[in-house]
Amino acid sequence: MQDFILPDIGEGIVECEVVKWLVAEGQNILEDQAVVEVMTDKALVEIPAKYSGVVTKLYYAEGNIAKVHSPLFAMQVIEDDASQQVSPALATERQRIEVKSSNSVSPSHQTPTVTAKKDTGKALASPAVRRLARELEIDLSQIAGSGDKGRVLKADLIATSSPSVQSIAVTPVTTGGKRVEPIRGVQAAMAKHMKHSVFTVPHFSVSEEIQLDKLMDARSQLKDIFEREGVKLSFMPFFIKAMSLALEQFPIINSQVNANCTEITYFDDHNIGIAVDSKIGLVVPNIKGVQHLSLFEIAKQFNELIELARLGRLSNKDLKGGTISISNIGVLGGTVSTPVINAPESAIVALGKIQRLPRFDENDQVTAVNIMQVSWSGDHRIIDGATMVRFNNVWKTYLENPLCMLVKAK
Repeated sequence: MQDFILPDIGEGIVECEVVKWLVAEGQNILEDQAVVEVMTDKALVEIPAKYSGVVTKLYYAEGNIAKVHSPLFAMQVIEDDASQQVSPALATERQRIEVKSSNSVSPSHQTPTVTAKKDTGKALASPAVRRLARELEIDLSQIAGSGDKGRVLKADLIATSSPSVQSIAVTPVTTGGKRVEPIRGVQAAMAKHMKHSVFTVPHFSVSEEIQLDKLMDARSQLKDIFEREGVKLSFMPFFIKAMSLALEQFPIINSQVNANCTEITYFDDHNIGIAVDSKIGLVVPNIKGVQHLSLFEIAKQFNELIELARLGRLSNKDLKGGTISISNIGVLGGTVSTPVINAPESAIVALGKIQRLPRFDENDQVTAVNIMQVSWSGDHRIIDGATMVRFNNVWKTYLENPLCMLVKAK
């Protein structure tokens, strides 16, 4: 018998939420087989078994908080010298896993099915979704999940409900009572992080509008070329590339100050983060070393990070080491925002939605142009307003005249 001790699963992480057990007590498992899904304050992580054997006890129920370095589950380990005498049940389990592995595809190419439900007789869904299904009196086994591996999501329940049920599901009915829930996972991390950022970093803001007509034309010309290479081209890679080029002239924007405000660290690499409203909460993965990447490479990595974020499969490496961030509130319909710095970074920008608005041209004639409002927040301990405005002006120049990026393109 041996207890499986929950290992360190990320820098500074001391606990995690048990989201879903992938095995049951009494089940045969193999070395490296995924045993449980846990949610840290940064990502959803699968924990694999270290040995082959039989699971004898699960120490936590789904939804419970497990502590790092504490027993997660117990198992009867199969000794190495008995490897040639594997029980029939374990041999069958091994064959099933090998077949499943040989037929598997990457998450980004999987088609949501209910195959996993047929194998286990139980729908794949989080405890919160199961609770909602009970409240709505919906049989989860009859729902085709749109999540990874056929997982049933809240949106799937609402989409398959009657209009009246959809209304209730979207807008909870208040009866005068109240419900208290613990703040966990990514939401808890964001709450702690934002509290730290707001109370320890003196913010100041700069807002500006950028005309994007030429950028929109450039994207239209490049879109088909990128798609032929299997890469979707949005506006974000242009913003990221232009930011990196501007950072070369203003390294202070890509720096960080220590807690005692006695030292500034300047970073050679432009690790640009993108705030993503994922299914597990707000996460900010970053593209590493943007200064060395072409527009095509940026677009490819951006798409990959967004897909991983939406699946809840970002690694700690994806989330660590950012030096500056972009928050795109425009995709949600926002126009102007005052973003909170993603400490210990020193600057962040919020992008508003593109609007068709009247403006005076050089001949004082009113013309319609495509405008985006952008709002910067900076750490006033090391960045002053004039520096931020000058940096924004350079960034703006690249965006309003995208051909200028070719001069320094790498």
